[in-house]
Amino acid sequence: MWAALSDWIARTGPGVNPYFATVIGTEPRSAGGTLPELGATVPGFAVTESAPDDHLTLAGRHRFSRYRLSFHLAADPAGTILTARSAAAFPGLYGLGYRMLVIRSGAHRMIVRRMLRDIARTAGRR
Repeated sequence: MWAALSDWIARTGPGVNPYFATVIGTEPRSAGGTLPELGATVPGFAVTESAPDDHLTLAGRHRFSRYRLSFHLAADPAGTILTARSAAAFPGLYGLGYRMLVIRSGAHRMIVRRMLRDIARTAGRR
């Protein structure tokens, strides 16, 4: 599961389109380092915690939000269970508008569920 998670992040840059990243001013702006090593980046996210086969945390910011996305892996008799948790702050009026657009609309929930399904599919192919 760890390899599938790392591959998914490297391949998708957790779904942050480079053009969109430029428009909203993500930090970090580009990919660098080797995923999932501490300090490695993809547009919009930097690895802030990395413990192989245990947890991985990505963090970033843009004009409307500061955010963190944490993945936790747990052993289970049926395989590995992967969970994801996100946290964000949406400062100011524009942040409030962005929160309404992304969080309150349900888009974030759908994106996270799709992300977990994609990672599970990648893990299943290994």
